[in-house]
Amino acid sequence: MKIGVLALQGAVSEHIRLLTNSGAEAIEIKRADQLAEVDGLILPGGESTAMRRLIDKYQLFKPLQEFGESGKPILGTCAGLILMAKTLSGEQDGHLGFIDMVVERNAFGRQRDSFEATLDVKGVAEKLTAVFIRAPLVKEVGPDVDILSEYNGEIVAVKQGPFLACSFHPELTDDARLHQAFIKMVAERSVLEAH
Repeated sequence: MKIGVLALQGAVSEHIRLLTNSGAEAIEIKRADQLAEVDGLILPGGESTAMRRLIDKYQLFKPLQEFGESGKPILGTCAGLILMAKTLSGEQDGHLGFIDMVVERNAFGRQRDSFEATLDVKGVAEKLTAVFIRAPLVKEVGPDVDILSEYNGEIVAVKQGPFLACSFHPELTDDARLHQAFIKMVAERSVLEAH
């Protein structure tokens, strides 16, 4: 089992560290052909507009959509959550559109408003330390989306089928429980595919 981290921009090495510390093989994904090597994918935090430009520049948009359509699990953190949203608040188009949700960018304020919170994430972990940096929030979800966590009444973690996304940066702590939950999703999907 191998998990890729989209390595165009953002917190890539931090995700690789938590994946490998949790026993998974992890690689940086920079080209479309590398997607065939991995069983799951992480879309990291960073700057979503810059990431989308780089996705288009390196012709990764369609291959990423096809990866999602294949049913292989994808985890999006912060900007990754924005990339996975079907709808962006106040904008005409979303990006990859994997999760039926409306997302508002920078909803928790600017860089100086960054903070940490302790959250319960349903089915993943209790008292998880979550780092919010210019974090988006989920304004609405469709009927097939599970809300996994809220902060002050706002939705900050969701799951829809093989797609898991959170507003915060689990990779900026030493707590690997969210990554371990994702590794489990990837392993379960790999077992299903093998039968």
